[in-house]
Amino acid sequence: MSRLPKHAEHHLVGRIGWLRAAVLGANDGILSTASLISGVAAADGSHTSVLIAGIAGLVSGAMSMAAGEYVSVSSQADTEDAELSRERDELRAYPKAELEELAQIYAKRGVELHLARKVAEQLMTKDALGAHARDELGISEITTARPVQAALTSAATFASGAAMPLLAAVLAPEGAIIPVVTAASLIYLAALGAIGAKAGGSNIWRAAGRVVFWGAFAMALTAGIGKLVGQTL
Repeated sequence: MSRLPKHAEHHLVGRIGWLRAAVLGANDGILSTASLISGVAAADGSHTSVLIAGIAGLVSGAMSMAAGEYVSVSSQADTEDAELSRERDELRAYPKAELEELAQIYAKRGVELHLARKVAEQLMTKDALGAHARDELGISEITTARPVQAALTSAATFASGAAMPLLAAVLAPEGAIIPVVTAASLIYLAALGAIGAKAGGSNIWRAAGRVVFWGAFAMALTAGIGKLVGQTL
């Protein structure tokens, strides 16, 4: 009987795919909508104009995020499928060469060559394509592309993020839209950065500070341009 102590392992790498799309979508929703609202408000837009711009930004941004994410991840999926098809043909045509190739991969990682050949042989007997996909091509269940999931996640999180500064604009007095939306959006961005860092197991303060800094910079720049354009026109 094994006397090795048992311990629970909890790895977070499996969250990378959906977490990236979720954080990107929500962050973009908050930042782009808040910047749009600030820019329109700075250009002396009416409360109604600001809200219309915010709603239009929410809808168009969500659709843009979904389409862009779907196309991008679909390209990755097409590349993965092509690589797997090519590898399947090579396994069928050159099984011995593919066996040696896999053994050399393990040997370069520190396994003795004769043992590496045995490991490669056993793995290929069970699932040759899976072994080569994982260890030669770097394609695994965790990292495999999921276009529909990425698109839906990005659209939903963008809309959720964009709704936050839009709600702040609805509740803000007409003369205080910019400070209210800016303050609320920075709080939202900090919270989002902290949540994303917590879910991914990284440093919370660094993530929150990073998104707050760039969010403040983007909103200040957009408001400045809106003010300048408003005065010019």
